[in-house]
Amino acid sequence: MRLLLTTSQGIEDLAKAEVENLLSGLGVPFRVEEKPLGVEGRILAEVGEALYTDEKGRKRELSVSTYLNERSRLLHRVIVEIASERFEGIGEEEPDLALRRIEEFVSELPVERYVKVSEPFAVRSFRKGEHKITSLDISKTVGKAIFERLERFGKPKVNLDHPAVIFRAELVGEVFFLGIDTTGDSSLHKRPWRVYDHPAHLKASIANALIELAKPDGGPFIDPFCGSGTIPIELALRGYDGRIVGLEKYRKHLIGAKMNALSAGVLERIEFILGDATKLSEYVERVDFAVSNLPYGLKIGRKSMIPGLYSAFFQELSKVLEKRGVFITTEKRAIEKAMTENGFEIKHHRLIGHGGLMVHTYVIE
Repeated sequence: MRLLLTTSQGIEDLAKAEVENLLSGLGVPFRVEEKPLGVEGRILAEVGEALYTDEKGRKRELSVSTYLNERSRLLHRVIVEIASERFEGIGEEEPDLALRRIEEFVSELPVERYVKVSEPFAVRSFRKGEHKITSLDISKTVGKAIFERLERFGKPKVNLDHPAVIFRAELVGEVFFLGIDTTGDSSLHKRPWRVYDHPAHLKASIANALIELAKPDGGPFIDPFCGSGTIPIELALRGYDGRIVGLEKYRKHLIGAKMNALSAGVLERIEFILGDATKLSEYVERVDFAVSNLPYGLKIGRKSMIPGLYSAFFQELSKVLEKRGVFITTEKRAIEKAMTENGFEIKHHRLIGHGGLMVHTYVIE
């Protein structure tokens, strides 16, 4: 089985490591590849047949896709790949020609192996890059090709609102993927516990990536700009047994964070504090780890405030941080100046796709 796994751009290596760790527990052969065909935000997993023993001692096939959907913290979608192809030059082609190439490719695929003719299906599409065709064009073209293929075997049904089977068609640059989306219409990063939305909340998948980069080992942990609580909640859900603190300046967001933590069942595991991160040492004497999505863009009123805010925060952080910090922001110059002026060493830097932007992520000690 070939699984196309989606995640945020820039954390493919962390997602690959997570998938390898999960699959290693199944005792089956597997291979995991980052950025198949050069496509960012994608991972390809080739997995052998997995079995489990039921309560009556019988061997049954385990659904690897369900297994990953239920256990992954870094993935967005788990797609059973039907086929993939590189269409050279498709970005420059006129719409009719580009769509004809996709239709001819899909029409030759054995989609009947993946859906019963009696099952209503829908096509969801995703397009990224420079093309003269739209995602809607792709959906219609792929849907038509699948419908006509299934007509050879009966009377296929289309249900765009409540399909039993979702085909996912993706065109990223020149690479086209078609598969069965086992995750459904709601991405895995949209956690069911979220009942309060901060206007610029962090995706749970990225929150977990930041935690992975921090490598917390049980010592006290703080998110000094915790917003709606995504990072501390995800850490608590991982079973972290050290002290977890969420500091937030605005009461409205702190109440929302508590609501989210209650919904997630981890309210008692997190110490939420109403306070200003630029006075951090007033609230905690020491922490081993600090991880946060720093204010920028929507999260702050005037960009002119950012350098001063960052400088004051990292000055306070230098008084309490014992081991490692991980921070994400668009403000590269301001954060690097604030970190280095306050004695921190940048151990790692990467760009991560978040909210339509590539944001800078730093690991410091």
